[in-house]
Amino acid sequence: MALRRVCSLRTTAPCLASFSSVPAPHEQPTAGPGTGPECRATETVRPPMPAVDFGNAQEAYRSRHSWELARNLLVLRLCAWPALLAHHEQLLHIARKFLGQRMFDKLMKMTFYGQFVAGEDQESIRPLIQRNKAFGVGSILDYGVEEDLSPQEAERKEMESCTSAAEKDGSGINKREKQYQAHRAFGDRRDGVISARTYFYASEAKCDSHMETFLRCIEASGGASDDGFSAIKLTALGRPQFLLQFSDVLTKWRRFFHQMAAEQGQAGRAAMDTKLEVVALQESVAKMGIASKAEIEDWFTPETLGVSGTVDLLDWDSLIDSKTQLSKHLVVPNTQTGQLEPLLSGFTAEEEQQMTRMLQRMDMLAKRATEVGVRLMVDAEQTYFRPAISRLTLEMQRRFNMDKPLIFNTYQCYLKDAYDNVTLDVELARREGWCFGAKMVRGAYMAQERARAAEIGYEDPINPTYEATNAMYHRCLNYVLEELKHNGKAEVMVASHNENTVRFTLQRMEELGLHPADRQVYFGQLLGMCDQISFPLGQAGFSVYKYVPYGPVMEVLPYLSRRALENSGIMKGTQRERQLLWQELKRRLLTGSLLYRPA
Repeated sequence: MALRRVCSLRTTAPCLASFSSVPAPHEQPTAGPGTGPECRATETVRPPMPAVDFGNAQEAYRSRHSWELARNLLVLRLCAWPALLAHHEQLLHIARKFLGQRMFDKLMKMTFYGQFVAGEDQESIRPLIQRNKAFGVGSILDYGVEEDLSPQEAERKEMESCTSAAEKDGSGINKREKQYQAHRAFGDRRDGVISARTYFYASEAKCDSHMETFLRCIEASGGASDDGFSAIKLTALGRPQFLLQFSDVLTKWRRFFHQMAAEQGQAGRAAMDTKLEVVALQESVAKMGIASKAEIEDWFTPETLGVSGTVDLLDWDSLIDSKTQLSKHLVVPNTQTGQLEPLLSGFTAEEEQQMTRMLQRMDMLAKRATEVGVRLMVDAEQTYFRPAISRLTLEMQRRFNMDKPLIFNTYQCYLKDAYDNVTLDVELARREGWCFGAKMVRGAYMAQERARAAEIGYEDPINPTYEATNAMYHRCLNYVLEELKHNGKAEVMVASHNENTVRFTLQRMEELGLHPADRQVYFGQLLGMCDQISFPLGQAGFSVYKYVPYGPVMEVLPYLSRRALENSGIMKGTQRERQLLWQELKRRLLTGSLLYRPA
């Protein structure tokens, strides 16, 4: 059974594409004995936390020519023009037809392409990467080419790849919860998403092609630095049907835990505070007829769960493991019918093979990343894929993060359960002795997630307000930073364009004694956005990276469309950026340094 193998997995690894160059000013700290089970870097006398001034326009744009500042201002102004954005696809088509391909390419390179994309291939982007590196900013190379599908083509591919063979021919009933079923109205996963790439399953050969692209980027990253990153997406590597079914299994299993908790009077507690009494749990499971009393007693032994006499959510998750001989009993009560239903459903031989090949691709990429010393950040996706993506990422972390964090999980802080997700995974890393690695984001799918939940009829997974999301982000980030204080091998990437969030991080780093020389805290922004945050951080000695997409002009147009739309959605946040750009241009004009060349 395909999902049974995954439930007991200890040998996986995901992927997308990206190469990195590390900022020049930093050096890798020497590791030493620690203060906790995972140890901290050797304590030495170090200079105080460097100050960062996000209002110094001259320092923020030292790495930029004046014409680049003017282009940045032009692009920001165009992004604030609603009529232009509303019809940008038609206007691009007309411009290409009128100008011809060659002149159209030049126009794009003078504007949107030049602002958000580094170049057409790895060779042409080297000057920009080296210049950024000289000013303290590393690069995470991302091959930005996307398949340009019509909404109808995207919907067709999604429905075909998210439906099992048994469901298609009518021989099987879809028992997945509606959240984890494919819905035609939301077949085009790009709809309402402006800041994340979307992959649609076409064939196993296409997934192999994605893997080869990822491998080339990982190898380029390893050759460029000793401390690189790659960002990866699991939907690029296999059939999404598998991710949907596995997510459904994991969600039902956890819901069963919370149902047992409610019976023991623990409803509403935080995930890490909920602990079931083993004796009462054994009695409840036996009454349901899931297994005999003797079999149930074998599940809850000191070898599997310790001697506390209680079971928490991490213990419960570990029961979905072949070592407990529980796989044949993976059933849960249906809350509507009251009947016991199997968690795992049947796969055809072809579907089994597709799932196996997906896991093999993940494993191959993780192994290659390990060999060349590149860290993989597994991107988060829609919530109906999230449980499976998170579980597979954890399995990779168990295998590849024993000495240092090579695999980074991504936490979407616009989710209501983000804090539970973070605290559970940190605790799991402590118990099992591997190194925790996280990328913190707000999230890219809010509009789509809200619309889908309302249309299909399940609870909206998103925090109710932007302010609630900010509070959740800072709460989760603070918890992780506290962990870094006691664990010198844990690391976090603060992926945010929000200046207040960056200031919050710097303040907490200073309060917790997390020095940038420790290289535990990284910052990340997109190329062409928020240079007034990235470059002051890099020049002050903090570890900061730009996501640097590249690819031919016509093939990255979908990416450029998202960047333009994303900027239009955060124009209030770009007002300060525009002010600083104007300030620096005026200074150069008045001081006769308009022809300034970065050195």
